[in-house]
Amino acid sequence: QVQLVDSGGGLVQPGGSLRLSCAASGSIRSIYTMGWYRQAPGKQRELVAAITSNGSTNYAGSVKGRFTISRDNAKNTVYLQMNSLKTAEAGVYYCNGDGVVPIAGGRGHYWGQGTPVTAAA
Repeated sequence: QVQLVDSGGGLVQPGGSLRLSCAASGSIRSIYTMGWYRQAPGKQRELVAAITSNGSTNYAGSVKGRFTISRDNAKNTVYLQMNSLKTAEAGVYYCNGDGVVPIAGGRGHYWGQGTPVTAAA
């Protein structure tokens, strides 16, 4: 059974940094895209950053230059380094795996349980 477990959220002052991690577990053959989404209270979940298995990245315009997404394909792990965090970027950050191919076959889309991020003085 495939699971995504994300971690690393917490409280940080505006302008501070956090590093999120997400590890996919289970018998996995490959994962095409891994990414991070943010959901603020009362708002829809939105893409923050994503990275494909060959290293192509996609960022929300508001985080370009401050956030960096990376992954370790051998460990099925994705990271999000967040610098110069803004108060408005608080919310629950969810890890996402798209095009997940288990060894048993099939192809699926999975979410982590979410890790909260708060940027406040």
